[in-house]
Amino acid sequence: MAHAATWRRKWSAQGGLSAFESIEDDRADSHPGVQHIYTQGSDYRFDMHTVDRDTSTDRQRNEVAGMRTNGANVNLYQGETWRFTYSMFIPGSLQATTTFTHIMQTKMPGVGSAPVTVMSLRRTNGVQKIEFKVVEGNVLVGNTDLAPLHDRWIDTSVEIRVGDGTSGRVRWVVRSGGTTVLDKTRTGVDTWLGDRLRPKWGIYRSLGDTSGSLKNCHLLLRNLAADKFE
Repeated sequence: MAHAATWRRKWSAQGGLSAFESIEDDRADSHPGVQHIYTQGSDYRFDMHTVDRDTSTDRQRNEVAGMRTNGANVNLYQGETWRFTYSMFIPGSLQATTTFTHIMQTKMPGVGSAPVTVMSLRRTNGVQKIEFKVVEGNVLVGNTDLAPLHDRWIDTSVEIRVGDGTSGRVRWVVRSGGTTVLDKTRTGVDTWLGDRLRPKWGIYRSLGDTSGSLKNCHLLLRNLAADKFE
């Protein structure tokens, strides 16, 4: 007898950095001798300094990519529905910018491939916001003010139906202190590029900000998990 579809845990971040498929820690070696991505107790910490540069020198990137369980990659494919849940601490020094500052992405692996979805810290009409977008079509799933979420642990859930063309769906939830701050869903969106999809977490930001918001900063994540609806 076929079982009723339900959420099934496929991954949780355990075992330090080995929980991820790859680590992009100062890949241009712009800040020699400094580790930017590491565990701090039960947290994953991502440090970013104003001197740090990516291999593309107009931006900065310290991120982890993909998920691994028992040494094997956990992949997302077209037609599947996944949910990522975790907690994050965004200090006041990690500010929204006039250009991109991504703290989560989904992407197809490969050099030069564009993000599929992004969670970003962006200034909108001068106001700091945290937002989630589907890149194809520049579709805003939702946003909310960042300032009340600074310097506290908040919980987030990203649910993605992986679909090409208009068959994708995204639901994004943000909770703070037990209160649901945001719960938005967009359907009819493109959440697939090709090959396979994988998440990325960390700090990836442009140096083109014009608001003076680029500072030494960090991001903390904990309780990262991925569930598949099957």
